[in-house]
Formats: sequence, structure tokens, C-alpha cells
Amino acid sequence: MKRAYTCVLRGLGGLLRSLGVLARLERRAPRSRVATWAVSLFAIYDIDELARLDVPWWTFDSIDHVADFLAGRPGARVFEWGSGASTLWLASRSGSVHSVEHDAGWAEALRPRLPANVDLTLVPPTATPAPAIGSAKPGHAGLDFSTYVAAIDETHGLFDVVVIDGRAREACLERAVGRLAPDGLIVFDNVDRQRYRDAIGALGGRLDVITTRGLTPALPYPTRTALLRLAGPA
Repeated sequence: MKRAYTCVLRGLGGLLRSLGVLARLERRAPRSRVATWAVSLFAIYDIDELARLDVPWWTFDSIDHVADFLAGRPGARVFEWGSGASTLWLASRSGSVHSVEHDAGWAEALRPRLPANVDLTLVPPTATPAPAIGSAKPGHAGLDFSTYVAAIDETHGLFDVVVIDGRAREACLERAVGRLAPDGLIVFDNVDRQRYRDAIGALGGRLDVITTRGLTPALPYPTRTALLRLAGPA
């Protein structure tokens, strides 16, 4: 289904480009969120096109928030579970990005496109009948993501931004909280899913939560991205 949808969008994008429609949208895109979103629909799973549009795959409201946050923190340190267009976007706005990816093919496709301030680490899951840390994503049964989640411990120090946009996100959140700078920000994507909201809720009053909902690059429907900060003293 995903492959068929992508093929249909790519074909429609080619037709609109031949008619000049896509070019007109692209000229408006730098000044218009709606135009950027419309163009991005035809760039789904195309890392080069999404990079050219300069958008990560989060809600536009969260993109604006994180951009403002990083603008006030030159040299920010970023850690990211799940690489892609967000890696390139973050790299252009921060001092360093440490990104962890579980998919070998995706990591190798992305690696030649990365600037010098990105450290991309491939950490594939381990096949086992009883995963210590599993993923609820369909097709990932029998895979242990313990090493993937723990990869944040391979880099010392605190992070200004931690992005949770890969596998085993509930376990990643638990690790992220302990590695976040006191005034740092966690970006937790796709919190439309109840299990992710439950993971955030399980941390009780430790986090202040802003949930953004709306247009998201490359998707035809609205989604939610949560922005999490360490809660201050009561």
C-alpha cells in the first residue's frame, strides 16, 4: 500500500511538473506553508527533495518551534533516534547531530548526503524470540532494540535537543529524559498513537508537554508532534 501510494504521488508530481503547476508552487514555497506542504506531498520518501524544501517530517508548528529554539542556541548538541530529512535540517541549525538509525539501507543512502557535523551510527536490532525492548510497529516482532535505545549512552554530555522518531520510542523517551539539558527540548513525533501518549503520561509531572497538531510535510492528513521540556520546580 505504501509503495503504491508513493508511486501514484510521484506519477502525479511528474504530470503537474510538465504542466507547470509544481514550478509555480515551488516558487511560492519559501513564503507559504501551504505551498511548501503541497510540494512536499510529491516528495514523500525522497530525501533530496525534502532536503531541498528544508523541512523535517514533523508538524509545521513544531518545526517553527524547534527552529526558534535552536536560533537562540548557537552550537546546540542534538541527539536523534531515526535519521532522514530531519537530520539534514537539524545539522544546518546546530553545532552537532548524533543520529542513530536501525535500517542499514536507509543509513547508507543518507550517509553521502550528510555534512561534517553529523555523526550517523547504524545500530540494527537483534533477532531473538524474547526481545528485552521490542517495537510495536508491524513487521518488527522478534527484534530486540536494546542496543539501539542505549546508543545515546555512547556519547557523553547533555543534549539541547533530543528527537524521538525511530523505533521503540517509549524506551527511547525514558533514556532521553536523563540526557536532556535542563533547558533542553525533546521532539517526540507521531503522538497520534496512544502508546506514545501513554509513555509520556507515565512520566507524570516530570515533563511539560506541548502537543502540536496540523499539516505535516509529505503527508495528506494532519498529525501530532509533542514538544517536551523538563518540568521546573513546583
